[in-house]
Amino acid sequence: MVEKMMARSVRLLFTGGLMATLGMAGTAAAQDNTNMQRVEITGSSIKRATAETASPVQVIGREELLRSGKSTVSEYLQTLTVDGAGSLPTGFGNGFAAGSTAISLRGLGATSTLVLLNGRRMAPFARADDGQKSFTDLSTVPMQIVERIEILKDGASSTYGADAIAGVVNIILRKDVQGLEFKADTGWSRYDDGKQNKASVTFGKGDLDEDKYNWVVNAEYMQSDRIKNSDRKDRAYIGSGDLRPYGFPIGTQFAGGYINGTNSVSPSPTGMVRDPVTTNYVNLPGCAGISATTNQAGANGGCLYYQDQWRDMQPEIESLNLYTKGTLQINEATQAYVELGYSKRSTAFTMTPPSVTPTVAFPPNAQTPQGFINYGNLNLMSAAHPQNPFGANARMRYIAADIGPSERNADNEFRRFVVGVKGSLAGWDYDTGFTYSDSQLDLEYTNMLNMNVVTQALSNPASQYFPYYIGDQAHRNPASLYQAMVVNAMSHSKTSLSVIDFKASRELPIALPGGNIGLAIGAEHRREKVTNPSLAGSENGSINSSYVAAFGDAKVSAVYAEILAPILKSLELSAAVRYDKYDNFNSTTPKVGLKWTPIRTFALRGTYTEGFRAPGAAEGSSSSQSTGTSTVRDPIRCPNNTPAAGGATQTDCGIPVAAVKVGDANLQPETSKGVTLGMVWDPFEGTSVALDGWKIKRENEINPLPYNEAAALPTAIRNDNNLVQNGQVIPNSGTLILTQAPYRNSSFTEISGVDLDIKQRLRLGDYGRATLGMVITHVASWKRQESATTVYQFAGTHGNCDTSNCAGTPKNKVNLSATWDINAFNFNANLNWRDKMKNIYFEGGPCASTLANGQPGTKDCEIASFTTLDLSTRYNVNKNFTLFASVNNVFDRVAPLDPLTYGGISYNPMDASGAIGRYFKIGASYKFF
Repeated sequence: MVEKMMARSVRLLFTGGLMATLGMAGTAAAQDNTNMQRVEITGSSIKRATAETASPVQVIGREELLRSGKSTVSEYLQTLTVDGAGSLPTGFGNGFAAGSTAISLRGLGATSTLVLLNGRRMAPFARADDGQKSFTDLSTVPMQIVERIEILKDGASSTYGADAIAGVVNIILRKDVQGLEFKADTGWSRYDDGKQNKASVTFGKGDLDEDKYNWVVNAEYMQSDRIKNSDRKDRAYIGSGDLRPYGFPIGTQFAGGYINGTNSVSPSPTGMVRDPVTTNYVNLPGCAGISATTNQAGANGGCLYYQDQWRDMQPEIESLNLYTKGTLQINEATQAYVELGYSKRSTAFTMTPPSVTPTVAFPPNAQTPQGFINYGNLNLMSAAHPQNPFGANARMRYIAADIGPSERNADNEFRRFVVGVKGSLAGWDYDTGFTYSDSQLDLEYTNMLNMNVVTQALSNPASQYFPYYIGDQAHRNPASLYQAMVVNAMSHSKTSLSVIDFKASRELPIALPGGNIGLAIGAEHRREKVTNPSLAGSENGSINSSYVAAFGDAKVSAVYAEILAPILKSLELSAAVRYDKYDNFNSTTPKVGLKWTPIRTFALRGTYTEGFRAPGAAEGSSSSQSTGTSTVRDPIRCPNNTPAAGGATQTDCGIPVAAVKVGDANLQPETSKGVTLGMVWDPFEGTSVALDGWKIKRENEINPLPYNEAAALPTAIRNDNNLVQNGQVIPNSGTLILTQAPYRNSSFTEISGVDLDIKQRLRLGDYGRATLGMVITHVASWKRQESATTVYQFAGTHGNCDTSNCAGTPKNKVNLSATWDINAFNFNANLNWRDKMKNIYFEGGPCASTLANGQPGTKDCEIASFTTLDLSTRYNVNKNFTLFASVNNVFDRVAPLDPLTYGGISYNPMDASGAIGRYFKIGASYKFF
């Protein structure tokens, strides 16, 4: 009776609505081995009678997912408290991996989060995030056919892979469908934009018991309109680069076109030409007809513009997901299966027009051994140019508004094939199969510049392209010039994954006081290939884009074993060990867990695990290189968070800097150790409580040199507008442009925190039934130690901005949920809250954003907390026909002002619902048979 009650309570805690689907027997039945139905839970290969293990596993059932009102799997997962910095939202269209989505458990990055589909790996997205981090694109998963999602939260898994340092997300698709079901919905924002249409059809036929086969097929189509930042111009600061009304200086990271001082400007859409004698820039006329910014106060004679004049907030998306699985019951003990998956997703995201004077980086070559070109010094306006007001060749600065904004088009195709056999033989349950998947990405960046033509058109009077008229005189240019100068830069990338795997489990005839020992063994061999060339023309600096490429080919073989030992009826020990052999590395990683149930309503549990991640293709190959951008405080021009005398301004205290990251074949693997300790408790009837403390330490960590440290290097590339103090020119003190941030094995990252999960079930008699839930994640520490003397604490701050998307690390996140079923109705509410964050890069650092008067840029130098409420309802007209509706961000909360992040203009990309505004959705589903 004790074990029966405990099994029931913990199953409810971990599975919620999943319990009926799993159809688990109670422990009383489990004691009768002849009728016991066993299931396999993520994190273990040993089938067991109950869903609970020593590891904390969060399970999201199908109903919970569909009731959320979210459109995609990633959109839902990114609302969970376990998700952190480094995840990729849909609106992150200016990132390296635009067109994809990803989850980052514990904020350790998408590359440390292993995502599985039906317990097996998928090929990573064909372009690494930040040019470094390989990850699985969640956009390829069809949401309508998801059965449940299991999240293993205690770190590396001996079963699935030691590289799952932050944990495992296992998405399990339906396999028991019978009949034909159609579902469609449409959505729109309160601004009557961002319209989204989605339709899916699911068909299943055959019963494994009666017909000896089952076949299921699902097709899902989605189309979503783009939202431009300018579409939210009346929503306070949302999408606005101009934060002067809020007290900020003219030069934010999304501003340009202003004159900052002697020999210091930001390129304008009219063009600027520098007086060779005084080194002062003069702006060309015509600003009012080109820039959408009417308030030119503070531009110092320049032509001020902000990126929201062009840039999108949310991309245009069109996607198609296809999935089918066939299962054949060969005999009572043998089952064969095959899975096929296909996904095609096209996204389009509008950026800004290109600059004709960029600094671009690429692999060094014989012609350019320094590996970069500063077109700001090279593209001179000839003395013979009709728009040059000076009688000599002169430097210029120009953003080419005449050719229009650049658009990033990403077309990604994902394919997956699985064939396998599972069954029972000689007392063993086994499963073996072959998996192949690949991801192919075609990138096209429109309205890029052929820099060779630009140089000739500006600087060489003998060229057929001379002169290139700029700004308000651009209408004088012939079409032939644009045909030669404007190019669409493209690349084709591919990743592929081939895996052969085998696993088997059984109960050994070794009896302990709590029962027989369970054993599982397994092996796999996989090959991963990455071919990610850079945009054509970026390999030698002939277009206005830096080089971003990764290449790699790795083979990995692994074996593992696991035991489950019921030492006592109240004490269960689980242990596993995994051995991985890479091309150049090998590892042995253990995992141990313990679960103790001293009384019927209470259990203690804990785990210890070790992980191992070899350098990825972007990190460990010298042929891989990328250039990323992050906002930093220039330590030369803004020491102690104060602009230096002699020409620096407040802009130097928060300036975007590009950093070149190059792969290194000498990098060593990352290793990790993780510990969890927690309890589950049923204090009252219908109440379940889980409390788990966790700690993960990732050592020998692969990181680029932090951007703030890279900015202080003497090798940093700067303009020659050096500071002048007491009549003396300070060498190498000009405006920061580009620096080196090589990958290296830094010391370690150590994070710790607590998860609390409470569920309360209510039986309301004639008023139906209800379930209340609360999940809290508290991050006590998120510390990265770069060296023996340099430590960064990110918990509660806006960091980490060097190796994540600069979304910040709030100390607390909360999900509250309530669902009520009464007759044919279901009502559901979800409240998501994240804590405030200090607006600093790391603990102890100065305020990252400052006002024009030097005061903190946000109240108390904090990014305010953010809360949203989502409501949904469903009405079963009859057993076949269902109507549903939802409202996200019911109270239309505005996302807090965030002037530091680069993923959204003046708002945090993880607060996107507060930028889009209240969002409505209605739909229906019909089951034909």
